[in-house]
Amino acid sequence: MVIIITGASRGIGEALAHACTESGHTVILVSRNRPRLEQVEDACNAKAGKILAHALPFDLTDLNGLEEEFTSRLKGITGRVDGLVNNAGQLIRKPFDRISDPEAKTLFDANFFAPAQLIRICLPFMKDSELRHVVNITSMAGFQGSKKFSGLSYYSASKAALGSLTECLAEELKEEGIRVNALSIGSVQTEMLAAAFPDLKAPLNPSQMAGYLKWFLLEGSAFFNGKVLPVSLSTP
Repeated sequence: MVIIITGASRGIGEALAHACTESGHTVILVSRNRPRLEQVEDACNAKAGKILAHALPFDLTDLNGLEEEFTSRLKGITGRVDGLVNNAGQLIRKPFDRISDPEAKTLFDANFFAPAQLIRICLPFMKDSELRHVVNITSMAGFQGSKKFSGLSYYSASKAALGSLTECLAEELKEEGIRVNALSIGSVQTEMLAAAFPDLKAPLNPSQMAGYLKWFLLEGSAFFNGKVLPVSLSTP
């Protein structure tokens, strides 16, 4: 399988890259952090003993103006995409009345518009795949009915928007055989979680969550489509 993983330079994305290459899958690693991304690429390939990981350094919030460049670079690596994991995201924790308009826009650009644009770009690459599964990583912060936290209003709203898009695209793309699901991730010990909740110790580490994500990406589309599923042991 050929799998695109965004936010692959750290945390869950990095762990998922290792899990997939260790199982023999080809992964395309996307992140704006070139040095760390290339370290992940080298580590994955060293473990695999062959070239399975391909770094594609790119700031996905630039897709609107650089779509042709991104598509060209993707074509240089592969002509087919089997799975897409929209894992990249940004978090700003700040009271609602103090967050600036540019900061709010940054959150929606990273957490909603970039994944949406990447899905659209990948659709032609998926037409020859048997899997054709898009997995959007949202958050329990944006899961309807879950506990909410002060300072995360825009972050939560942007993740909720991605969940709603998931439901819509599953219906819109079903005739093309493309399955679209979202996983609302709870507490995992990542740098992002530590920045938002510095005193919290999460019950799961990135490798544990990555093992589940790999299974869901490769097998979950046989059971789910258009679903926004909570994956959480605790809140946050």
